[in-house]
Amino acid sequence: MEEVQPRAARRSDRTGHTVPGDLAASPFRADRDRISASAFFARLGGVTQVVSPSGSGLLLHNRLTHSLKVAQVARAIAERLLADPVTRAELDELGGCDLDVVEAAGLGHDLGHPPFGHLGESVLDRLARERFALPDGFEGNAQTYRVVTRIDVRGVEGKGLDLTAAVRSALLKYPWTRNSPVPRQAAELPRGASEPVGAPGTGAAKFSAYSTELDDLLDARLPFEKVVPDWQQTVEASIMDTADDIAYAIHDLEDFHRVGILQFTSVHHELQEWLGHSVEFAAEEHVTAGDSRPGASLELLRRRLHAKDGWIADDEAFNDAVKKVRTELAVDLLEVPFDRSQQAEQAVARFSADWTRRLVEGIRVDRAVQPRSGHVALAPEQWHEVQVLKFVHRHFVLQRPDLALHQRGQDRLISNLVEALDEWLIDEVEVAPHRLRDLFGLAREEFDELPREMLPEGADLTTLARGRAVIDFIASLTDDQAAALLEALSGRTTQLWNDTFVL
Repeated sequence: MEEVQPRAARRSDRTGHTVPGDLAASPFRADRDRISASAFFARLGGVTQVVSPSGSGLLLHNRLTHSLKVAQVARAIAERLLADPVTRAELDELGGCDLDVVEAAGLGHDLGHPPFGHLGESVLDRLARERFALPDGFEGNAQTYRVVTRIDVRGVEGKGLDLTAAVRSALLKYPWTRNSPVPRQAAELPRGASEPVGAPGTGAAKFSAYSTELDDLLDARLPFEKVVPDWQQTVEASIMDTADDIAYAIHDLEDFHRVGILQFTSVHHELQEWLGHSVEFAAEEHVTAGDSRPGASLELLRRRLHAKDGWIADDEAFNDAVKKVRTELAVDLLEVPFDRSQQAEQAVARFSADWTRRLVEGIRVDRAVQPRSGHVALAPEQWHEVQVLKFVHRHFVLQRPDLALHQRGQDRLISNLVEALDEWLIDEVEVAPHRLRDLFGLAREEFDELPREMLPEGADLTTLARGRAVIDFIASLTDDQAAALLEALSGRTTQLWNDTFVL
């Protein structure tokens, strides 16, 4: 395949040669090294994945360990596919697959993840749009792309990591902006491209670049334009996305078991009741979200899969997946409470290893894909199993009232922090944190350069730049840094020096 531009081309070096100072000879391996050496990558060790380890004394996943596991799974998937001459040829025809590119994408996919998990993401998005009128709002995937192309400073140009086109494209799970036209030629929108439920007129729910990075997105995608539609992930992005799904479905469940959130009785009862009454549930015309009967929530999942993913949803596969999760998660793992013994640790390790191996072995390559899938994806059997595992996570953890209580406090913390930093930039910009001032200057330059048709009518560029700078700054903090900064700004601490302003 003749490439329009080499996959290895950097923004500053179109030859694809590594820049002096890189330790690796391969430009893709140099990219991987740049990501792993980034302060934004190290920061992920202080960002909660789902459950905070504070006070538990347990070693739980954070965004850093999650990213390491995504990179590990992604590389294993790529190695398996490349070992088969048939699938290797298919991957080559779809733009190519490099192990270092896949691993780099796995390591870097969460660099823009803000403090306090997905709650932090939704709060920053709301404030970005409502307080600052930023049409792009905030999105973790788009923030990741902004970090590697604009905010980090490892590259020779002083902005971004100066990554190759292949690695930048591999980070694009959703290769469009919030308000860019996505595949009008497709029968349905790709996964993430539709508007959020209950928020009409806000653009795509998921996207991987802000308007300020659109030119960079188009440049990164240029080498793939003849083999991958503009709305479809590259092969390497598809591998990273699938690996993220696998890690999310398996490794988070380890944490919930360790801290005692997942209980055998409740999980087993929900799964078993649906299995015992699936025919009756299917015959009912209406099953509502407020239905408290055991099994009703699982039935809603089955119906939702048919409504959203009718191209792959299958009742027999769903039934088999529920049985497998009931046996291997509920009975084999959860029936014995986690007591930190060697036997308990071995049970968790066995569950994680067996499921990871099974899902990786269920990966396939599709030349022609549905809009809601990718060229590299799980086979139907494993796809249904992942949906059921994610249901357990969502239903028995994310919907708990005690977690909602915790998140309301985090919502208020982030909201107050945004307000305090915004007022600081308005009142005393000359003594604001150096990093915040730098981000403000960068954002002002970007909005000055954007075509006026990409900005809200009558927009005040200073307000937009101030908002983007505040959002960028907060998104670069750890959980503890965000809390400590608000304490300092609220006058509730006497500590003069801390690491709050490291980034």
